[in-house]
Amino acid sequence: MFLVHLNPTQGREIRKTRPCVVVSPDELNAHLRTFIIAPLTTRTHPYPFRIPSRFRDRAGHVVLDQFRTVDLERLGRRLGRLPPATLGRCLAVLQEMFAP
Repeated sequence: MFLVHLNPTQGREIRKTRPCVVVSPDELNAHLRTFIIAPLTTRTHPYPFRIPSRFRDRAGHVVLDQFRTVDLERLGRRLGRLPPATLGRCLAVLQEMFAP
């Protein structure tokens, strides 16, 4: 998980600098300067594609419907890791979102 600078944005895109989970595989991240991320928010509705999470004693959600690709330059400091079960749930929901 990294602090990511998401601005500039348009419309209803999640904005500002916020914690984001890197959901792209390590093999991809090792060779490219871009990362696929999903932002975290503390304000949300419990949609099936928003995964409840707890990070640094704050409850929130990983917002998978707002995932995007960002350049390495947008990544700020590393904040840590989500629990493996939460990350696994995120990857499972992404697979469900895009499975035929």
